[in-house]
Amino acid sequence: MSAPAIPLRLTAPAPGWTVEADVVVVGSGIAGLTAALRYAELEPAAKVLVVTKDVLSAGSTRWAQGGIAAVLHPQDTPDQHLSDTLLAGVGLCDVAAVRTLVTEGPGALRRLMARGARFDRTSGGELQLTREGGHRRRRIVHAGGDATGAEVQRALVEAVRAGTIEVIEHALVLDLLKDAEGRARGVTLHVMGEGARDGVGAVRARAVVLATGGMGQVYAATTNPAVSTGDGVALALRAGAVVRDLEFVQFHPTVLWLGPASTGQQPLISEAVRGEGAFLVDHEGERFMRGEHDLADLAPRDVVAKAIMRRIRETGHEHVYLDGRHFGRDTWQARFPTIYAVCREHGIDPAAELIPVAPAAHYASGGVRTDLRGRTSIEGLYACGEVACTGVHGANRLASNSLLEGLVFAERIAEDIHRVRPEPGEPVDGEAASGLVDPRTRPRIQGHMSMGASVLRSRESLLLTAKALRDARWTPVAVPACTESWEATNLLTVATVLTGAATARLETRGSHWREDHGTRDDDEWLGHLDVTLTEEGPRMTYTPHEDASSRRIGDREAAARELTAAGLDPVAVDALIDRALEEDLREKGDVTSLATVPADRHAVADVVARKDGIVAGLAVAEAVFVRLGADRSERGAKDGDRVRAGDVLMTVEGPVRALLTAERTALNLLTHLSGVATLTGRWVEAISGTAARVRDSRKTLPGLRALEKYAVRCGGGVNHRMSLSDAALIKDNHVVAAGGVAEAFRAVRECYPDLPIEVEVDRLDQLEAVLDEGAEEILLDNFTIEDTARAVQIVKKQVGNRVALEASGGLTLESARDVADTGVDYLAVGALTHSAPALDIALDLRG
Repeated sequence: MSAPAIPLRLTAPAPGWTVEADVVVVGSGIAGLTAALRYAELEPAAKVLVVTKDVLSAGSTRWAQGGIAAVLHPQDTPDQHLSDTLLAGVGLCDVAAVRTLVTEGPGALRRLMARGARFDRTSGGELQLTREGGHRRRRIVHAGGDATGAEVQRALVEAVRAGTIEVIEHALVLDLLKDAEGRARGVTLHVMGEGARDGVGAVRARAVVLATGGMGQVYAATTNPAVSTGDGVALALRAGAVVRDLEFVQFHPTVLWLGPASTGQQPLISEAVRGEGAFLVDHEGERFMRGEHDLADLAPRDVVAKAIMRRIRETGHEHVYLDGRHFGRDTWQARFPTIYAVCREHGIDPAAELIPVAPAAHYASGGVRTDLRGRTSIEGLYACGEVACTGVHGANRLASNSLLEGLVFAERIAEDIHRVRPEPGEPVDGEAASGLVDPRTRPRIQGHMSMGASVLRSRESLLLTAKALRDARWTPVAVPACTESWEATNLLTVATVLTGAATARLETRGSHWREDHGTRDDDEWLGHLDVTLTEEGPRMTYTPHEDASSRRIGDREAAARELTAAGLDPVAVDALIDRALEEDLREKGDVTSLATVPADRHAVADVVARKDGIVAGLAVAEAVFVRLGADRSERGAKDGDRVRAGDVLMTVEGPVRALLTAERTALNLLTHLSGVATLTGRWVEAISGTAARVRDSRKTLPGLRALEKYAVRCGGGVNHRMSLSDAALIKDNHVVAAGGVAEAFRAVRECYPDLPIEVEVDRLDQLEAVLDEGAEEILLDNFTIEDTARAVQIVKKQVGNRVALEASGGLTLESARDVADTGVDYLAVGALTHSAPALDIALDLRG
């Protein structure tokens, strides 16, 4: 008999109370509170609700010691920060996500300071900057010496308390609420304690933001607080969301060793201590990090953790030492007062003694898969912070990037929700609950994970762990629905997926160390393990690491695949670009750029919306830059997105001559297609709520029909005939030429028996003859609203819904709603393609 499946919904009482909100944020760390504050700024009238498992000031953020990494020094650059991050991530970072982090990070940090966060400064008033492992520059700001997280949390909590954001504390989130279309519509939760709301309740919201932090408590020893039980990842899995890279759990190399029996949250010795000059030694006093990496003691965390574990195995000791005695007592007390106090509390004087340290579970680089705007695979569900896998960290997080990630992507989420403006929806009943895990198994789960799926892993250890986790699902007694059983179920859910992914990945990469597969294998494992939860259990998919949003732009095959997926012919698009460039360049090329710009000059340029609208044609514009030699592109939006003035739609990098020469052709296409999409979107919005749909005609510019019709689809419209051969459309001149409508029908039927036949009429008295001949679609040309309504009644009464009706001619945005309300199926708008005003978009060269 197999073990019971992981539940797709937690057993819990029916909600006894309900609260409504526009946005519900689950979690109160830097990511959650930043998302809530930013959305409240963008939508002052909106109801924003934060639910948090403990008090508002609890969570992982306040334990962060080292600081926040951001490019603030004049000798530092975003490219250097990007390079350090990519090196730490060992090939699996999403370059676009990292570039977003390092370019938007400084601004996000300044906005955090504007909210009241106070960081340490020099006597001259400049921000103090330090280094940590993996950073080649001093770029980490800190507060209170080693109490950065506590200061950030204080500032954000005060900002929340001073505003209109509602907070529910002591609330353990249970499951996601979804509507009939599968969109996120809120959460169920359990409030622990007595008050206006207690017990199980429901929050109904238009958007849900998961910012629940990490899952360190899945291990016996961790730096994470007791609340970090993987609740957000487990909820997302039960809801059907994709979870990525869960095997990459970072073990902080220098955690205060308190003895072999010590479990739970362990004191962290910040990497900043080594950044200021402390170093690791073994029991013989040897500095063993020399020779391990060119940065020695400041190597990335996975490198240091592995080196420590190797030394522990070689020597038979249970820990190594951190030597900071040369700092002196004054430096310890001034620069690292929190760490100094914790060491003294445990009987260690770091100014005079070596500090015993060993690795412990610290940070999850994987989590709920998101895009660059924090959107998960479930519409309306967002994730940011440690619960999310944005692609920033790859296989191993670079020190102090986590708080920055929380800031940057939380702001992006708030802005995306503001831009999308999700509609309210009605939640429906989800999967039936299928049991809970006995909370008494929790220490066993943690112990097995620390033994078999920790810093060192092997096939044997992982298979034994997986068996122990399966056994933990069995219980001889009924398990009550309570906080302890819900947490235990979450821990077992996360542990099972993590162990499965670690078993599947047959290599060593970043924070995933397989003793039986000790090397990195880019040929087989340069990719991601994506997991969804089904009734049968976890389902895993290997996804090759293709950075679609930030690829080498010369990848013509990837560009062709994207155009094909959009319903466009890559060959035809290439031919169009060829003709456009030939018109622009002639024999001599872009003489102005050739004369004024040195051939070796490279730069980055942003394609920026100057007006609000809907974007279409990014792939086509990118193809122009491809043709002229740009090196790289990143998408800040995708076709069909509603964008606002100032939004960066795409960033391109390459020779300045290439960028400037491509500019006009790329923007000609992009602004025109985005204008078509934007105008279509206005018509679609005008008739929203009716059964009618907006569609185009053949009134297109020569050579641009496929692209313009694609832009109509981006705007929410549908397409009519692509060409004269797709369907027969009998108009007045055809009737005259054939000698009557019946004769025209018979002529088409005889020549093309399989083609659909449409007919255009301009009077009510023509309907009967058309219906008698068996028209499949009737176009009502230039009918008044009253006659359109009569035509709908006549047709529906005679043939029901067998014939589709289209209104065309003389339509305006002002009358569109009235026409749609008559019951027609389509509104045909030739203006969408032949006279849409271009959307104002520009290319801004940085610097």
